[in-house]
Amino acid sequence: MTTTASMGTRHARAAATRERILSAAHELFVANGYRSTSLRDIAAAASVSHPGLLGHFSSKDELLAEVVAELESENEAFFSAIAAASEPGDLVFAALAERNARTEGYLELFAALTGEASAPGHPAHERMRERYCRLRSLSSDVLEDAKYHGVIAADRDVDGETVRHTAGWDGLQLLSQYLPDRVDVVEMLEERESLWASPLGWRDPDDEQPAGSAGAAGPLPELPIAAAPEIDPGYAVGRRRRAQIVADATHLFARDGYGDTSLQDIATAVGVSKSTLLHHYASKELLLSAVLAERDSAINENQAITGAASAGELLRGIPDGAALNAREEPGLIEVYAVLSCEAVPAAHPAHAYFETRFANTIDYFTALFRLAQIDGDLPAHRDPAHEAVWLVAMWDGLQYQWLYDRDAVDIAAHLRAHLDDVLPRVERESALTPPR
Repeated sequence: MTTTASMGTRHARAAATRERILSAAHELFVANGYRSTSLRDIAAAASVSHPGLLGHFSSKDELLAEVVAELESENEAFFSAIAAASEPGDLVFAALAERNARTEGYLELFAALTGEASAPGHPAHERMRERYCRLRSLSSDVLEDAKYHGVIAADRDVDGETVRHTAGWDGLQLLSQYLPDRVDVVEMLEERESLWASPLGWRDPDDEQPAGSAGAAGPLPELPIAAAPEIDPGYAVGRRRRAQIVADATHLFARDGYGDTSLQDIATAVGVSKSTLLHHYASKELLLSAVLAERDSAINENQAITGAASAGELLRGIPDGAALNAREEPGLIEVYAVLSCEAVPAAHPAHAYFETRFANTIDYFTALFRLAQIDGDLPAHRDPAHEAVWLVAMWDGLQYQWLYDRDAVDIAAHLRAHLDDVLPRVERESALTPPR
């Protein structure tokens, strides 16, 4: 007969084994990256058999979700504790961001799961969706209290600011892993929160108002995009086949990630043999480059604002392009979210691409905001470099939130609300108007 004591001992051993597996997974995911770590690697590190591991966790996805869930649970408890202990109206987000930065592996694992679970069929998709709901609720309570105590300007919409702030925070955590020397999450959050004290669209009355025409600051910069791999254009049939290969690879990379998608998977989706696929793209890395180049080309075409007269006008037109992308090219947002998160480990074949792309994009928007400030569209108290980093981070974060709850998050509307605040419209005297 099985005794209560022996059952308790067995449960204790099982719990200890489970914790050992989670600890081993955490360490290996951080050291080697999620995609480069196998279940057999984790089983060996945890001193259990592969079947024994599967008795506790049915997949690597489930393991990642559990590892991150532990970190998130600790974060939420910490957030609630510091919010309860803080002075009335205190904003406590930077304190939590600082804790995240000190927690080994948190940023890497959070990024991995954010991208991995964005596909609706992923086992952690609903968990991450609920995570965003909880985070928005916790953050909204803090902002409401801050608004009540005058820390936040009375005309600011707490719900909207909450969504945009959590989005920017998520984006910063990803950016900081590609550009650690340029992006300090804690510093950025502190600077951003200080701007909440000012009313919407505030500018110092002593700022010099623009007297000339918009666009007087100079020519607008161009955003560099990735070059497509050099491939013989060939005949029309071959061009159509390559286009189909890139389209199907984009779909599979968005659904399953680059690491878990094989060339055979892509060949099967296209309906060709693997040797035929390799005739067009000699390696998986070359195909990845083609997918990223095609994605950049399509996104930039949608974002193009023909005839923008000034940097301010170009920036204010961003929400229209974002709405078009969400409506007509959701797959491009999906593949970007998955790959940008998956490629955080330096050994990933797309890491250098995203590192360069983020650096170029921030430089591009910094240049636009500087021109907008010269034109008088960006108020003098706002720093162009800060605004550029925040816009890139918030835009990416909004896309992640949208992938988890497409009905609740309107990317274009939030971008428009943000840019209306950052670039308040001003009345200009025409440069051609003669003095009176």
